[in-house]
Amino acid sequence: MIPETYVSDLQLRLGLYRRLSTLETDTEIDAFGAELIDRFGPLPSEVRQLVKIMAIKVLCRRANVDKVDGGPKGIIVSFRDNSFANPNGLVAYVAEQASFAKVRPDMKIVFIRDVAEPNERIKESTTILRDLVRIAERKAA
Repeated sequence: MIPETYVSDLQLRLGLYRRLSTLETDTEIDAFGAELIDRFGPLPSEVRQLVKIMAIKVLCRRANVDKVDGGPKGIIVSFRDNSFANPNGLVAYVAEQASFAKVRPDMKIVFIRDVAEPNERIKESTTILRDLVRIAERKAA
């Protein structure tokens, strides 16, 4: 959330949320964060977290990921319609992960990681999603 103490005008906050929801690249998200700093000062922790979550959502769209669940023991990724643009690349990626990734019978991929802290989960989820985007877009190119 964008705290009222950071951006007091409700209409302006709503406009910022709308803009944030339309961003599609890391560059756009970084520019949005920089603009917030320029206009309103240093980002409070809630806004930093919001920007990180939006970056994850952008990566999910690009990799056709429907859902990412993170817990202390790892991260589970599920794909929209159980579909991925580059299935062979995905199989190779999971194989590279050796015992740290497996495909469940429901076609979700479990990445086994020790990620006890929420910030670690966000960082690890972002890393995995960046890899998935790279693999998915390699097929599309």
